[in-house]
Amino acid sequence: MLRYSFGLLCLAPVLLWMRPPWPRSGRELFHVLVAGLLMHPMQLGGSHYAQYLGLSAGVTSLIMAAQPLITAAIAWRWMHERLAPAQWTGVLVGLAGVTLVIWHKLDVREISAGGLAAVLIGLAGVTAGTLYQRAFCRHVSLWSAAFLQFAIALAVLAPLAVTFEGARVDWSWQLCAAVAFLVIFASIFAVNALHTLMRRGQATRVTSLLYLTPIFAVVLEYLMFGETPSALTILGIVITCMGVALVSMQRR
Repeated sequence: MLRYSFGLLCLAPVLLWMRPPWPRSGRELFHVLVAGLLMHPMQLGGSHYAQYLGLSAGVTSLIMAAQPLITAAIAWRWMHERLAPAQWTGVLVGLAGVTLVIWHKLDVREISAGGLAAVLIGLAGVTAGTLYQRAFCRHVSLWSAAFLQFAIALAVLAPLAVTFEGARVDWSWQLCAAVAFLVIFASIFAVNALHTLMRRGQATRVTSLLYLTPIFAVVLEYLMFGETPSALTILGIVITCMGVALVSMQRR
């Protein structure tokens, strides 16, 4: 709830300054809102609720990292994207590398059916939402779309937060900094960059870049907390980058 409230506050002055076009029809608005529901409440709600149920952050990250693989399968079967054998290899190599990067965080002791179901719902949401927005919202301004999607996400999640959590917030500067970082760099810049690339490039090639997310996390942990990556983590980083490079290769 805080994430999307702050997101709306951040986007409001941007929209007043840029004055981007809004959806031109009710049909276009409908598609924007559906994509937003898949990308935000379904994805984040599912993955975060899975951790609330005890699923470790490592297991959650590993399952969510399967998005490029699922996207490749969907794009090949229904979107008529032709992938070279090296690209299929790259998708699998990248996932293997991510597994090594987050290996030290994998804790299978608290896995439950509910937690797995929740994270799989989140995985389905982010995969479907990314492809849905590419298919039906290609010409919508990403800035106005983000504002509308934050609004629909807040409308869905706020009643749930009040009902099940009492909307209680333990304020601290760390919480505010975390929310600001997630909103500005993840929900706004990263998501807009993802959709921009999806409009212009091959779905599998673009989503394979998501394999790099755990690598950025390792870098931030080192810079902010002084956590030195292990040899296994470094090996995983190298393998992940090799996988992404294979997927990104141009077919000749």
